[in-house]
Amino acid sequence: MSSSSSPFKEIQIQHQKQYNNINSFPFPSILSSNPFSSSTPSFFTDSIKAQKPYLDSLLLKSGAILFRGFDINTAKDFNDVVEAFGFEELPYVGGAAPRTNVVGRVFTANESPPDQKISFHHEMAQVPEFPSKLFFFCEVEPGSGGETPIVLSHVVYEKMKERYPDFVEKLEEHGLIYTRVLGEEDDPSSPIGRGWKSTFLTDDKSVAEQRAAKLGMTLEWLEDGVKSIMGPIPAIKYDKSRNRKIWFNSMVAAYTGWKDVRNDPVKAVTFGDGRPLPSDIVHDCLKILEEESVAIPWQKGDVLLIDNWAVLHARRSFKPPRRILASLCK
Repeated sequence: MSSSSSPFKEIQIQHQKQYNNINSFPFPSILSSNPFSSSTPSFFTDSIKAQKPYLDSLLLKSGAILFRGFDINTAKDFNDVVEAFGFEELPYVGGAAPRTNVVGRVFTANESPPDQKISFHHEMAQVPEFPSKLFFFCEVEPGSGGETPIVLSHVVYEKMKERYPDFVEKLEEHGLIYTRVLGEEDDPSSPIGRGWKSTFLTDDKSVAEQRAAKLGMTLEWLEDGVKSIMGPIPAIKYDKSRNRKIWFNSMVAAYTGWKDVRNDPVKAVTFGDGRPLPSDIVHDCLKILEEESVAIPWQKGDVLLIDNWAVLHARRSFKPPRRILASLCK
């Protein structure tokens, strides 16, 4: 697809992983503009529309595509790129991260402090309605650090199954329960600091309860907030489009990172029957995630498209400035 007639050119960089199985492919796929093509935002969005079947098949194969070297500078440019793909928008109801709407379908990515890492997770894996696609855009390049590591979910499942077959069997049988205490308002000092009002997009407790119930979540009101209980919910899913099982959960992220003045991460996630998770296995799973992941340093103008059915993502700590924007699609 990198002939002079195509607007896109597949490139390789040192950070990619190369998977050599039946269908060998690099992870992620990286597309830049063909030297024979324009790189203006309007040419880019027109090219996306024209090359949609090619982009869909590439995403199906590799799970993530990084677009680099296109002239995308603003949140508005990024919103146009998201629109060009034609995926339906997913409202951010039930997610834990503090975020701000910027323009159209574009939000800030998790606004928690720069010294905090955010561990690997599938976006909104802890609620029944989650996005199938995510877009990230680098508006301001990080001073240092701040990568968004990504990892193929089926690889994690296979490694965990090989190493801990009994644990994985229990997960498949019982699923997970996620518990989180939410304050009334957003707490920007916490990676899970979204208050209940913005989580459920209301300041009416009974409306919040209805919206929580729709997500399969129960609420227990506290003096200064609310405890939300989600689950049991599956921890392993089956990706029909690729015919394989995936590690579709936020187990490691919750167990190692759902920590703030209201929450103890060890209590944040348990087996679906209420039993605690074995700490050593959770931490070994984190090691597997780290070992299998790819972390490409952000460059200004980068757009990363992730298939949320195939790939978990994380965030490394960073030195400001850094501004990454996001958009979630059904």
